[in-house]
Amino acid sequence: MIRLLLLLACLAAPALAQDDCPEAPDHRAALDSIIADIQSATGEGEARQLSNGLWELWTDAPDARAQELLDRGMALREQYAFLEARDVLDRLVAYCPDYAEGYNQRAFASFLRRDFDAALWDLNRALEIDPRHVAALSGKALTLMGLGREAEAQETLRAALELNPWLAERSLLEEPPGEPL
Repeated sequence: MIRLLLLLACLAAPALAQDDCPEAPDHRAALDSIIADIQSATGEGEARQLSNGLWELWTDAPDARAQELLDRGMALREQYAFLEARDVLDRLVAYCPDYAEGYNQRAFASFLRRDFDAALWDLNRALEIDPRHVAALSGKALTLMGLGREAEAQETLRAALELNPWLAERSLLEEPPGEPL
């Protein structure tokens, strides 16, 4: 009986392995290069164009299945179908638990629903995976503001602006007491 169970487990292993999400593409070098270019940009228009390159890398999902879930979740969010978007993005993060953009997009859907606690949890997870995810950092700052946690929000916003000083959210930065901007 034990041999039969072991045999069945060995036969099932390849089928189960096909349900595993592969690692996300390693775009660290490209991300570092784009962030450096953004930091040396001479204007907001140039920085915005460079930021589009960040989004191209962040939204490059680990495989076709993950890409379809990400694209579907983002499309639903854009249609204001936030609960449906969350359902699809739930499936993405269950399938690819180490893919930061899945959490970032699910956080965005939660944020738009004003479910700031859920958004914050997802943003923290995205930042655990990719601490230099500028959009997750700025999203976390906005989420903390939504929760009334202004000091933490300002600290997080400063971290985001260190990576991209051209973020639109820079207008929300408050001058710390005794420190001119």
